[in-house]
Amino acid sequence: MRGFGVVLIGVLFAVGPARAELLVHHDVPAAAAITIAQGTLAHCAAEGYAVSVVVVDRDGDTIVAVRGDNASPHTMENARRKAYTAMTFKVSTDAYAKRFTDGNPVVRQQVTLPNVIAIPGGLPIKLGNEVVGGVGASGSPGVDEPCVQAGLDQAADQLK
Repeated sequence: MRGFGVVLIGVLFAVGPARAELLVHHDVPAAAAITIAQGTLAHCAAEGYAVSVVVVDRDGDTIVAVRGDNASPHTMENARRKAYTAMTFKVSTDAYAKRFTDGNPVVRQQVTLPNVIAIPGGLPIKLGNEVVGGVGASGSPGVDEPCVQAGLDQAADQLK
């Protein structure tokens, strides 16, 4: 076994140093996050719902968090977790929740992770195929995702 380690080290040196390239990624601008949050709040308010909205960046950190007028206190935490889940798993939380209800054992374990929640109302924020953040809304029974989509649509020009 010792000889294998020496051979492996020799092979690594013979290959030469790896060529390092910088990683390039995009971030959600604060102005776009604010537009998304405002658009989401406005759409839900027009439907008669008081919601909270949270926008997170590619690392799951909060950029904008707004508790709408008359929104229940728990909606802030739900919105944050929806945004985080959508960003982390790169799908809508509706799609993620369907994986959970299908009995997927991996998803059943994932929902025990901090900040993950299997409730519809969160969408990933994408630039092309790159997920750069997530947005979640909470407080409108069954209408959270359309509200979030309206907010994303309003910020579409800022996310190019």
